[in-house]
Amino acid sequence: MFVARRHGDKRRPYKGIKTFVMEGRSKSAPLQSASQIPHRDLRLLRGASVCLDGRVLFLNPRRLLPCLLFALLAGCATVPPTRVAVDAFPAAEQSRVQHNLRIFNAVWDLVNRKHYDPKFQGVDWNAAAAAFGPRAAAAADEAALYTALNAMLAPLNDSHTHALTPTQAVERRTQVRARTGFNMLRIEGRWVVHEVLPGSPAEVAGVKTGWIVVARNDEPLGERLDFRPKEGEEASWDFLDDKDQRVRLSPAAKKLSIAARQIARELEGGFVYLRFDEFDGPDRRWLSRELKKQAAAPGVVIDLRRNPGGETFSLGITVGEFFDRAVDCGTFVSRSGSRSVKNSWQIGSANYRGRVAILVDGATGSAAEIFSAVLQDHGRATVIGRRTAGAVLASWFHRLPGGGELQLSREDYLAPKGRRIEAKGVEPDIVVTRTLADVRAGRDPDLEKAIAVLRSAP
Repeated sequence: MFVARRHGDKRRPYKGIKTFVMEGRSKSAPLQSASQIPHRDLRLLRGASVCLDGRVLFLNPRRLLPCLLFALLAGCATVPPTRVAVDAFPAAEQSRVQHNLRIFNAVWDLVNRKHYDPKFQGVDWNAAAAAFGPRAAAAADEAALYTALNAMLAPLNDSHTHALTPTQAVERRTQVRARTGFNMLRIEGRWVVHEVLPGSPAEVAGVKTGWIVVARNDEPLGERLDFRPKEGEEASWDFLDDKDQRVRLSPAAKKLSIAARQIARELEGGFVYLRFDEFDGPDRRWLSRELKKQAAAPGVVIDLRRNPGGETFSLGITVGEFFDRAVDCGTFVSRSGSRSVKNSWQIGSANYRGRVAILVDGATGSAAEIFSAVLQDHGRATVIGRRTAGAVLASWFHRLPGGGELQLSREDYLAPKGRRIEAKGVEPDIVVTRTLADVRAGRDPDLEKAIAVLRSAP
């Protein structure tokens, strides 16, 4: 079965061994190393052992000492071979430099010890420390520091390894951040508004679906976007409306929920449309209820076009909703090369027996890609749309000094038939081209094709 391990915040209890709960610490909260166990908790470790990742497990007391020593040695932090001289900086800056280096060293060390690829995709990791350590040390503020950290991580070419500022870490945990409130898609080489959130500043300002986004603060948009406005911050957006007339609007960002959305509706022919935007507990439970409620429906359309992924635990349960038996969900490959085959979890499954079509595109990522690949490989669903993101590495979130986080890829993934999806994506069974005219006319050619496929299925 899949374990409670998230594409993001992942935990994996050892099979057949009861997890020991330490005082003041969740049974699933990982430690970066055994040395992080507070002294007040060491008195609780009689008859227990510490795993390499810091989890505390019940074992035979006679095996405690050698296991604990091994875990402590294996979990020891490493330091960059090139040190930055703090005293080379003016005295007034040395406190900030020391703070920056604590964070930099933590990031470098976690990647050095735990990244899924021990060869770091060909990157000389020691040389990376020498190149980026001085830049990180000299960073004048949080933004500059995390820019330097992510510049060091970028050559790993890794979809799930990023450094999050303390602000971003809070946003991830609370699912709330400042937003203008419209989403864009790259269509025909241009950024097009494809969704305006209800009640958002964008809706109030008059932004419409189908408008072309030309520029932000007089800067033309490139192929990659990275906007993180602060609450109350105004940005001047230039659009082309549905008549290609230029429109300039300046909505002020406000805090909005970025939590997953869930949409269910009936389609013609008795089919059912189900959209959910994350693989987590609330979404999988919602999907299970809907599938049980619609058990008699001849087919369902699962829309994952806005789903960036989530927990592999929830993924395994969600896959199980479409089968009457446990099925192979693919293989996770660790840094050491060991392979772990995961199966779906059938407990409480809806055992939905109708036909299935899955909608995907470039925003379909991580667990959503794996879900699509698994049902595709087992011949259970027809995948429709465009190639997915190719971002399926299994990652953990590690707390950093100062409140930031490092999302770190620690396992690779192979689909049930052995294909590697990272950087390649899932190719749809049926490719659909979405045009600007479709968006402006309110047409959804992906959904239209899905309904046609469900109708034509035997």
